[in-house]
Amino acid sequence: MYDDRQLFNLTNRQTRQRYVTKDGKCRVNLGRIDEKKRFLSDIFTTIVDLKYRWFIFVFMLCYIVTWVAFGFIYFVDALLRDDVNHIGDPEWKPCIDNVDSFLSALLFSVESQRTIGYGTRMVTAYCPEGVILIMAQSILGSMIDALMVGCMFVKISRPKKRAETLIFSKKCVVSHRDEKLCLMFRIGDLRDSHMVDAKIRAKLIKSRQTKEGEFIPLEQSEINLGYDTGEDRLFLVEPQIICHIINDHSPFWEMSAESLKREQFEIIVILEGIVEATGMTCQAKTSYTEDEILWGHRFEPCMTLEKGAFRVDYSHFDKTFDVQTPWGSAKEMQDLKESEQNDRSTLSLFWDNNMFQTVLEDPNAEMESASQDTQDGPRVDFPCFPENTRDVESNDLDV
Repeated sequence: MYDDRQLFNLTNRQTRQRYVTKDGKCRVNLGRIDEKKRFLSDIFTTIVDLKYRWFIFVFMLCYIVTWVAFGFIYFVDALLRDDVNHIGDPEWKPCIDNVDSFLSALLFSVESQRTIGYGTRMVTAYCPEGVILIMAQSILGSMIDALMVGCMFVKISRPKKRAETLIFSKKCVVSHRDEKLCLMFRIGDLRDSHMVDAKIRAKLIKSRQTKEGEFIPLEQSEINLGYDTGEDRLFLVEPQIICHIINDHSPFWEMSAESLKREQFEIIVILEGIVEATGMTCQAKTSYTEDEILWGHRFEPCMTLEKGAFRVDYSHFDKTFDVQTPWGSAKEMQDLKESEQNDRSTLSLFWDNNMFQTVLEDPNAEMESASQDTQDGPRVDFPCFPENTRDVESNDLDV
């Protein structure tokens, strides 16, 4: 198990293969699938998912195969009826007029299925099998037209192309927002037709070892982008900065700027919405590795007000600037803050107890001290102690 983990980490460092590319393509290849017949049960999706060169090949193959198959049947029928040897005989009653070769039978098949009808070849009323063949070819041709034209329309209008106008920032940034350490990135839509009901979510892809010693090479964990508060639902009219608050539920809770350089992980960002023009669901994806996270940066503003409208300058979409950000992890900052609060509470409690004991021993001591301070001059307090905990006369200080 240890050797497998070391081999995986070594290979990952050498190649640094992404799980998802920057343009949203998943780098996962499926192999050794035994039950390939499952793809034929969903033939429509299988054809639509084909690459364009294979899709066009299948499109042409469906028509060519049916033309050739029915042309061969027509030619065999003409041979069996001996129509080929009686071309031009006015007393002969052929099944199909002017079919004297396989090429002429193929032309008749194309003309029949595509409803061209040049007029020189046609089925006569003396051939019942010819009528049945014409009916069968017409029905099969209509089914092929419906399937192929439908596949072509769906493939051209797929919302996958719409995702190319949804852009993500090239880098992630880590800085403070409202006194909280946050991981942020920016998204934008280049089209005037907006996405309807847009939602954003993110996944962390990272290898880890369980307590039982099991090595999980690509474990997926959720990154909260405001699901509990509804901030993951976007009104994507202008570029927006998506914020992930690094708290105790975040996978980056114990990650500092220094440890970030030693980690190996990938953040997958998925933007989903409905295309306003077609009503189809669209999904855009991108990824960020640990090398693409800038610690102590913020995004530059890219919106200005011009002539009563807001203008977006996409030349500043990926630009960032430095801000003062501690290099420690969010956990270390929280522990330091709690420690300072505990020290202040302990010190305050200590002086309160001392004052309480002094009042019990001599109730008039505090009043006399206050009167003495008022008569002699202003009071000077030690800045390291809380106010009203100890009074010192100004003439007793060694200046």
